[in-house]
Amino acid sequence: MAIYTRDEARTWAREKLVGAVNCTIPTFTGDLERLNETAVRHDARLAVEHGFVGSLGVSEVTITFPEYFDFLRMIKAETGDELLLVHHASFGTLELNIKAVREAEKAGAEVVLLSYPPNFYPETEQDIFDYTKAVCDATNLAVILFPMYLWGFSPRIHASDIPAGLIRRLLDTCPNIAAIKAEGGFPSIQGIIECHRHFGEEVVISMPIESELIPLSQLMPIQLSATSNHEYYGPLIPHVMELLRKGEHDRATEIYWQMHPARQVAKALSPALHGGYFINRQAWKFQGWLQGYNGGPLRQPTQRIHDQQMNAFRKGLADSGLNPSTDPFREFFVGRNPA
Repeated sequence: MAIYTRDEARTWAREKLVGAVNCTIPTFTGDLERLNETAVRHDARLAVEHGFVGSLGVSEVTITFPEYFDFLRMIKAETGDELLLVHHASFGTLELNIKAVREAEKAGAEVVLLSYPPNFYPETEQDIFDYTKAVCDATNLAVILFPMYLWGFSPRIHASDIPAGLIRRLLDTCPNIAAIKAEGGFPSIQGIIECHRHFGEEVVISMPIESELIPLSQLMPIQLSATSNHEYYGPLIPHVMELLRKGEHDRATEIYWQMHPARQVAKALSPALHGGYFINRQAWKFQGWLQGYNGGPLRQPTQRIHDQQMNAFRKGLADSGLNPSTDPFREFFVGRNPA
């Protein structure tokens, strides 16, 4: 249950959403019949040790509705108040997402990342407004609004995915929209600049793309990086955000360039792994495994990752001095806590 009211969500977010939020992807037992609780708890605990302020409980995998809330409860049971639990509002219909956000609140989630289903095809800004407001009205939790090319709103609705005028209407109507994950018009940085300029004094503006987060934070205040596969870099993103908050820009810049080999690998592999219109959670899971996270089985249908891609990810981290795991790749598919 939220410890704040809907009208207090923005004040709460300004105080608490400071730092980086990673992603926790479910892990299943070897027979794929049930969740692997030990593995889930392992990943949640390591996120705390790496300095993340929160973690997104990823729902965009093959997981049943009841299993997903068990998954959230496992994360919460392991970390308590040490890690903010973010619900991934990414189920297939508006009705399911309304039901899910209420169940997530009962399971201990403190924040909601709002997504839009693949079958949602808005033809007007009003359609997006109505969907967003319905989800926000169904919960007391702080909501992260997420302008993003994945939803397919551009160019039909607007090139920025969710235009500033529509965001203005939503903020005026939904007091629990407390943050904006500002990826509108990606890979352009205009979306985050526009959100910061128009809305930065009202809600928290998040930049999840670390290659833009580090340089932009030297020009404008960015207190939150949520949500992304920051676990690929181990504890480095939370650390560099702390440096940026302290104004230690030279040190943060050194880290930016240190990370560049790994960053270049991730960027080069992105078209093949993610195809432009979906996120390869198997690849994200492998990136985390290189830094000590569990890895382990996902259910079909799931994307694949091959040797040449795994080798490239590992070499990128090694070239960046980030000490990736040298365990045999077969161990990734079993996981560090097999069950």
